[in-house]
Amino acid sequence: MKLYFDAERHLKHNDGNLQKRIFDDKRLTNPKHVFALVYSTIKYKDHIEHVIKKSRIQRDLKIKISDALLALLVHDLLFSSRGRIESGKHPIKDAVLAHKTRLQAEFIKLKLKHKVKSVEQLPTKENDDETPVRWFRINTVKIDPERFNQKHKFFSKLQPVNRFQELTQPGLIYQDDHIPNLFGIHPKEKLSQTEAYKLGEVIIQDRASCFPAHILNHNKEHIKIIDACAAPGNKTSHAASYLPQDENAVVYAVERDEKRVKILRTMSERALGKNKKKLIQVLHNDFTKTNPQDFADITGLIVDPSCSGSGIFGRASDEEENNDQRLEKLASFQVVIMKHALSFPSASKVVYSTCSIHAEENERVVIDLLSDRQVQSQGWKLATRDEVLPSWERRGIESEFVALSRDPEICKQLAGGCVRSNPKEDGGIGFFAACFVRKKNDGAEDCEDENEKDDEDGDGDEWSGFD
Repeated sequence: MKLYFDAERHLKHNDGNLQKRIFDDKRLTNPKHVFALVYSTIKYKDHIEHVIKKSRIQRDLKIKISDALLALLVHDLLFSSRGRIESGKHPIKDAVLAHKTRLQAEFIKLKLKHKVKSVEQLPTKENDDETPVRWFRINTVKIDPERFNQKHKFFSKLQPVNRFQELTQPGLIYQDDHIPNLFGIHPKEKLSQTEAYKLGEVIIQDRASCFPAHILNHNKEHIKIIDACAAPGNKTSHAASYLPQDENAVVYAVERDEKRVKILRTMSERALGKNKKKLIQVLHNDFTKTNPQDFADITGLIVDPSCSGSGIFGRASDEEENNDQRLEKLASFQVVIMKHALSFPSASKVVYSTCSIHAEENERVVIDLLSDRQVQSQGWKLATRDEVLPSWERRGIESEFVALSRDPEICKQLAGGCVRSNPKEDGGIGFFAACFVRKKNDGAEDCEDENEKDDEDGDGDEWSGFD
């Protein structure tokens, strides 16, 4: 029953990238089998639950079984090609098999209802974890890209295509035009079985989530940076790959949750190897509680705070994600954590990002920050398009910036300091990123004194929110 208990854990907590999460779980002896079972159970989840409900076996089971575990067992009994529950004798297995006839009867009715002869013909909802492209990047911290294809023949045998939309089957590969050393392959390609993946020389990471590190440090202008909300660690290791060859180079990866800190440490160790352990320093702390003066040499920060996750497949339509009150609460927190990031004395660039599609967490957070007296007095402005993935076409929503200016040209320039990625349409998750910059001489004024100044007529000075 170990297979089912392992799968139960991942079925219960089905968040993030399912494949990556399972294959990164060191407790699993057969992650391939666990992934196949969980993936297929999610695919037929509605039908499995229908059979269980109609059979009413939960009422008569003589042993307590979780809904997730029962779904996995019913899947293998009825919805798998094997048509049996694996493993030897076990009380839970015996309890389910005692109702095998009832389950099979309901399964037959289900197929008759949908007028199908096989499981494969049953209508299914698109799996929430499905991605049109499996994105991965060469981990340049561990291996030189020029050596990569020589060492890993699997990738050199794949046929190149010009657009990610052409990845219609395994055997093809796309090299991204926007992020260096990033590639896309068909989701059914067996990437996790390659030596490169097992060695940590490739890292599975959605294309859009690669935006923050590239926007922050593509010119390698920063030597010491902070990833403010670092777990699970893919953005962190990507940020580390942009640091110059300098013995003082470091990413301070801050995470407040103890369990997520453990994941962050594991991911960082896997990405760095033995020779570069100091490149990422994990700090178990609440970022908003850190003292900026203790990090006077930090020049760049990535802030990817908690958000609705509405850009993740299948979650944009969730009623909870669209709840105005919840979005307002999240946005308030996002403003707080960003204001703290912008208070670091030597910071010259801060990248804000979310995996949300909602303007409340994206453009409107940017607007709130640009309108803030303290942020203005520190000299922060929104970067121009030239500094923020200039080749990427999908920018921020121009109409949102009417809150700052009614000049269409200014709104366009402000939106240019932001990038958006639409779920699936752009090859991955929905995402947003904005870049705040300031010159090193800016922000010398005392913030508290600035906040004490009142604008008696309420009009204030003319606003300028881009550099």
